Amino acid sequence: MTQRRAFLSATTALAASVALPTLAQAPAWPTRPIKYICPWPAGGSTDAVIRALAESAGKTLGQTIIVENKPGAGGMLGAIEMLSAKPDGYTLTQIPHGVFRIPHMQKVAYDPLKDFTWIACLTGYTFGLVVPSDSPIKSIKDLVAYAKANPEKFTYGSTGTGTSPHLAVEEFAQRAGIKLTHVPFKGNADNMQAILGGHVMGASDATGWGPHVESGKLRLLATYGSNRTKRWPNVPTLNELGYKTVSDSPFGVCGPKGMDPAVVATLHEAFRRTLNDPAVLTSFEKYDQSVIYMNTSQYTRFARETFEAEKATIERLGLTNKG
Repeated sequence: MTQRRAFLSATTALAASVALPTLAQAPAWPTRPIKYICPWPAGGSTDAVIRALAESAGKTLGQTIIVENKPGAGGMLGAIEMLSAKPDGYTLTQIPHGVFRIPHMQKVAYDPLKDFTWIACLTGYTFGLVVPSDSPIKSIKDLVAYAKANPEKFTYGSTGTGTSPHLAVEEFAQRAGIKLTHVPFKGNADNMQAILGGHVMGASDATGWGPHVESGKLRLLATYGSNRTKRWPNVPTLNELGYKTVSDSPFGVCGPKGMDPAVVATLHEAFRRTLNDPAVLTSFEKYDQSVIYMNTSQYTRFARETFEAEKATIERLGLTNKG
């Protein structure tokens, strides 16, 4: 019996010595590059910010985060890709605010409350309405007067139907009692090319227009935040002008449904740390974006509450149409 116990003990020890190296060698996640989809064109303000976030988070994770641009469909192509992406954390996306309102406007393939993992919210846009510097329209008051005298003659570009820059102007127009003509583009870069080329009379967008305002090519009529911006303190908000229109569209990083909570936690921490990175904060400042941080549970709750709030907005604007 003594020999048997000794044999079993030795066998167990040998098995353990073989198994332990295997456990110790289990690779930590991530083990390969991660794809982070930017559902807007390269060269735009969102693209620049996402690239700064990706580079910073990649340093924390010890892996490259590759930004892939997929513009079109009002910024929804990243969300659509999440429906078929493996929930392994290697495919991520920015999901813009439109994901909460477009389902109330038309039939879509996704359910924003069931099909995504809301990992972390990081920032939000400053939106504004710009016109060429040589435009006779020098203020929102001028725009309202022009539009009342010339219904549907004022054309403005946005980053797509159902996006925040589109809906904010539609809400303002409804409250002002005017009718404008909307021209959708794939993103900020296309929208800026259109207004600088004289193809539209105005543009509603995030602050990709900032450099053009500063160079004197464009005039900023109003911004859409709760307060005036630091960079353009003399420009009023639509809200203070009495049009009850506020929009900032928080965003961050999302993945497909069914992700491993441990991977979600790792990604959350890596992207949370980007908010302490001077390079990231510089990119925010360049495009007048503030830190709007929400952890995974807060971001998930925000998605649920915003989905319901957008339903009310779409119904009020009379844009409900699911075909």
